[in-house]
Order: sequence, then structure tokens, then C-alpha cells
Amino acid sequence: MSLLDQIIENIEEVSIDSNGGIRDRLNKLAIPSGSLGRLEEFATIYASIKGSTDATIRHKVVFTMAGDHGVCDEGVSAFPQKVTRQMVENFLDGGATISVFARHVGAKVVVVDCGVKAEFEPVEGLKIKKVGYGTGNIACVPAMSREQAIKSLEVGIEVLNDELCNGLDIVATGDMGIANTTPSSAIVACLTGQDVSKVTGRGTGLNDNGIEKKISIIKKALDINKPDPLDPIDVLAKVGGFEIGGIAGLCLAAASHRIPVLIDGFISTAGALIACEIEPKVNNYLISAHISAENGHCIALEKLGKKAILDLDLRLGEGTGAVLGMGLVEVGVKILTQMSTFSEAGVSTPNH
Repeated sequence: MSLLDQIIENIEEVSIDSNGGIRDRLNKLAIPSGSLGRLEEFATIYASIKGSTDATIRHKVVFTMAGDHGVCDEGVSAFPQKVTRQMVENFLDGGATISVFARHVGAKVVVVDCGVKAEFEPVEGLKIKKVGYGTGNIACVPAMSREQAIKSLEVGIEVLNDELCNGLDIVATGDMGIANTTPSSAIVACLTGQDVSKVTGRGTGLNDNGIEKKISIIKKALDINKPDPLDPIDVLAKVGGFEIGGIAGLCLAAASHRIPVLIDGFISTAGALIACEIEPKVNNYLISAHISAENGHCIALEKLGKKAILDLDLRLGEGTGAVLGMGLVEVGVKILTQMSTFSEAGVSTPNH
């Protein structure tokens, strides 16, 4: 049995507060019922996944998956491809936005080279799991072979499994890959059935002419490669990316170990869609951290049935929105596990 098949087989269905014990605990806290709103929701999801109202969050990790894309040659990004490599180096130096945000919430950053078109020296904080040196140009050929698609999924599984020995309570997804909103739009269009124009945004800041060109390239890619929406691995292979496959694999692996996943923006959500199409039970392990400024993100979240935690007009990627959301989930869990009940605090209960 392959690693991918083993992980899928180990994923269990999660029911949110199936016996009402979490809501009962929240109702006993010395606050008006429901007064902490969605923070109570986050606590409920986390405790349901962990199977305990005493569950805590100690070990937080954001996995930033990096890969390059052949479709960059079509001019679908405002930045050159070499920026992927440069930003990976910035992550490792601790100077990137994700580095700052992760330090703020006390999360570890693990950078994964899933398929950057460059070589890296082995250093602390970098996992070199290269499936290839960038994908094929989807405007002309498939992004990758089916075997490479499976390998990219297994990269995500491997890096999560590698981290388990260090302790892992909750994870966040992140991405880095110049032009990766293009394959993400193709994936979302294919899996939701929405028109390409509705799921395609400006990415790194395209002008009006640039966005029209990007839409035409995505339509061409879908027409040439004909990904099968009933076969998510085929979709990944035909129009995806190595880092998108890594994110999908990470979601699958986290679910198999009953670890909640904070999904970042548009690219991460495209990966989450792939994971949920492979195994629908993954869905209840996912928490959407934020709604990005990319057009297709709300459509992808609607497909997943998710309501994002934050709406800050972010569109950076890297895992930035996910680690911010992670901090709020942690607050929710502390409400559940650290606050006093009415009886413990000696506070009178409501009259009705």
C-alpha cells in the first residue's frame, strides 16, 4: 500500500461536539451564553478534533510550501520567477512577513522546497523535497505527470510526519510560488464548475490587460489539458502545482493524525479542495483562517462550506493569514480550558 493510500485509510470522521459536552462546558463559564461568539466555535472545533475539553495548544507549526510554475513564461505574474527562490531565502533568514507573524504567535516555520527552479543548500528550517524543477507550462502541456502529482501529495504527508516527533498540536498552511494563482484559479474553476473569469484575480498586482491575458491563459490550459473534475489527482496533475499538491497532502496527513489545519488564502484553499475531493472526511479538520482579496477565494470556501475567521484584504500567501487565525483559535481553546465556571468563580447564574 502506498503512503498516500495508508494516510487516506487512517482518516476518521470527526463530528463536531457530538455529545454536547463542549457546549455544556461553555454554557457553565462565567459569561452570558454565547457572548464570545466565534471564539467559542473555534474552541468547539478544536476540542472535537482532539476529543477532549482539556485539549491545549503548545506546538504550532506553519508549513510554507514552495514551487515554481512553467506558466510564468506566459506573463501571468507581475514578478519574475526568480523571486520564488529569493523569497525562500528570505524565509530562511527570518526576514519575511511569515517569519514576523509566526514569531508573533509563537509558531515554528518549516519551509518546504516542493519544486523550486533552483538549488538550495541544506539548512535548518528547510525541507528539500523537490518533485521537479518547476511544473510544465499548463498553457501548452500538463503541469506534471500523475506520478509526480502523487509524489507532491506524499511530500506534504512526509513533512508533517517528520514533525510529529517534535510535538504538533495545530498546523497552518502557506505557499510561495510566483504565478501560482494561475493554477489555483484553474483548479477552483474545474472543481467548482465556475467560469474562469469569476475565479481569477490580480495575483501579485496585474493591471486590467494582465488580468484579461491571465484569464485567457487559464481557459486555454483547461481546454488543452482537460482535467477530470471527478478525479482530483488528475486535476492536480493537469493544471496544478507541486506546492499545491504539498498543501493537499499536508491536509490529508494532519487529518489522519487528528490535527486541526488553519487554511491560508487562495492557493492553500485550492490545495484544501484537492484534499477534500480525495477524502471528504478531511473537511471537518479544516478551519479557514481568512478571506483573501483574490476573486475565487470566496467561491472555493463556499464549495468547502467554510466561513473565514478574518477579512483583512490580505493576498500575500506564505501562511500569513493562517498564523493570524491560529492565534484566535488558541484564544478560543484557552477560553474553554482556563476560564472559571459560574460555580468556580462564585458568580450567580442567569435567572433563565
